[in-house]
Amino acid sequence: MTSVPTEVADKMKALERDVRELRQANEILRKASAYFAQAKLDRLFRR
Repeated sequence: MTSVPTEVADKMKALERDVRELRQANEILRKASAYFAQAKLDRLFRR
C-alpha cells in the first residue's frame, strides 16, 4: 500500500469540504426556490 503525499491529502480534504459546503448551499437554494414558487402559485390561485 502506498501512502498519499501530505499536500495531496490536504488538497483532497479541502476539496471534500468544498463539495460538502456546495451541496449544503445547493439544498438551501433548492428549498428556497420551491418555497417561492409555491408562494407565487398560492398568490395566483387566490385571485
